[in-house]
Order: sequence, then C-alpha cells, then structure tokens
Amino acid sequence: MERQQRDSGPVSARTGHLSRLSDAVPPHAWFGVSAIFHYLGPAFAVLLFPVVGVLGVAWFRIASAALIFAPTTKPWRVFIASSPDERRLLVALGACLAAMNCAFYLALDRLPIALVAAIEFVGTIGIALWGLRTARNYLALAIAMGGVALLIDVPGLISTGGKATDDLVGLFWAGLNGGLFVLYVVLGHRISQKGASGGVERLGAAMTVAFLFVMPIGFMQALDAFDTPMLVLAGIAVGICSSVIPYVCDQLAMARLPRTAFALLLALLPATATIIGVLVLRQIPGVADMAGIVLVMAGVAIHRPAPGSPAPDEVG
Repeated sequence: MERQQRDSGPVSARTGHLSRLSDAVPPHAWFGVSAIFHYLGPAFAVLLFPVVGVLGVAWFRIASAALIFAPTTKPWRVFIASSPDERRLLVALGACLAAMNCAFYLALDRLPIALVAAIEFVGTIGIALWGLRTARNYLALAIAMGGVALLIDVPGLISTGGKATDDLVGLFWAGLNGGLFVLYVVLGHRISQKGASGGVERLGAAMTVAFLFVMPIGFMQALDAFDTPMLVLAGIAVGICSSVIPYVCDQLAMARLPRTAFALLLALLPATATIIGVLVLRQIPGVADMAGIVLVMAGVAIHRPAPGSPAPDEVG
C-alpha cells in the first residue's frame, strides 16, 4: 500500500498541475496553439524528406513523441490500470496515429500543404453536422465549406474531369489522411473524457502503440540518418512540433469543448496550413486560395455552440 501511494503521488501531482494549467487557459487558446504546430512541424518535415525519406521522417516523428511522453505519462501503468475496453481504445488510437502520420507525409511529399490540409478538413464536416441545431451554425458551416472548396479548387477539378491535380497518388494519400483524421478526432475525444490530465496520459499510451506500429514501416529509412547527429536532432524536433505540442493541446481543448465545436474550429487548419506554407515552404497561394482562407475564417467567426450541445463528458 505504501509503495502504491509513493508511486501514485508524483503522478497525481503532475496530473493535478496539468489540470490547473488547463483550467487557467481558455480551451480556444489551446486549440490555437495546436493549429499552429499542427502544420509547422510537418512543414519542417517536408524539408527533411530529401535527406531522411518520407517514412523515415514519420518514424522520427512518432518515435520521438513516444520517447518524450513515456517518462511523464508512464504508458505501462496506464495499460495495467485500464479496462479491456479502454485498452482496445488505446490500441485503436495508436494504430490510427501511425497510419495517419504516414499517409499525411506521403501526401505532403506530392501535394501543397494547403491542399492536404483542406482535404483533411472535409471529413470533419460530418462531425460538425452531427450536433448543429441553429440556422446560424448551418450558415457558418456553409461558408466554411465554400472556403475549403476554393482551397481544393473544386471548380477546376470539375471542369477538367478531375485532372486539375496531376498527382492522383497524392490525392489518395490525402484522402486517406482525411478519413483517419476524423477517426483521430472521435477517438481523441473519447480518451479526453477523463479530463485533461487523464487524456494526456492515455495519449502517451496510444503514442507508444503507434510507435510499435510504425517501427517496421519507417525504421530502415530513419536508420540512415543516425550517422548525422544534426539530422537526428531535426527529426526529434519534428516530433516535438508535430506530435507532442499539438496533440497535448488537442487534449486540453477537447476536455472542455464539445466534439461539434471542436470539429468546426478545425476549419482554421486549412488557413493555418496556407500561411505556414508561405512562411516555411514558400508555397505562395493564389487569389482563389486567399478567398478560401477568408471564407473559412468567416465561418469560424460566425459559429456559435448550439443550445443543448453535449458537454465534453457527454460526447460519445
């Protein structure tokens, strides 16, 4: 009993501090930080693709995140303390994270980051529709969808019979990433139901599972980088910017936002990706892209949580 108290004491202190920090900052602020790093890290990753390889960078992203999470979240204890249903949830989230990150990077290797982000957002519209009950929110969603359509260049795709983008393989990976991103939002909300601190601990356990899934996929490419310490450090930095900071902020936001409100806030991501694409990758948007960004931002500004929207602990 004494040993159990000693073991649980530091963990309780850490989780209590995290809960207080989460409550002290508005959930929308946590989402804002997540939105920035959600694409800042991948933009840096694109710069590493030529020297490390796409799947090698994905391996570094997940491996470094799992390594950073492990000392504070103690995934082995989370698994021991979890019920069978919770363990299945953690395995599902881990597999989703591994597949999503690989598909995301394979898409970024072929398509502009703003286009990948726009396709990633389209799948979340179904989540946003689930709980919308006011005309104002339907209008907000319609405006945001119009902005995303411009970013994807839907008119161009229709007029050319789908040939406006000449890399169908990239579109496949982007579409797969978008579907997996929806699954991440759903599963992420489920693990956040124990509050901010519990959600982060379970996220750390899921990241360990993701590492086990990605190990045979990207390790051989990543291995070539171990001869160059700067590449290793860059790979770790990508993991911190891409998986540690945004995923923790996601949990802190999800713990206090209904799933529908969180899903509609995700409309910010295409705009964020476009701005970061300009600053980091020099991918300059056109007039239609800028119009799409304005519409997406307008949709988010108009949106208000619908009366009777489920509280975070009521979201399934």
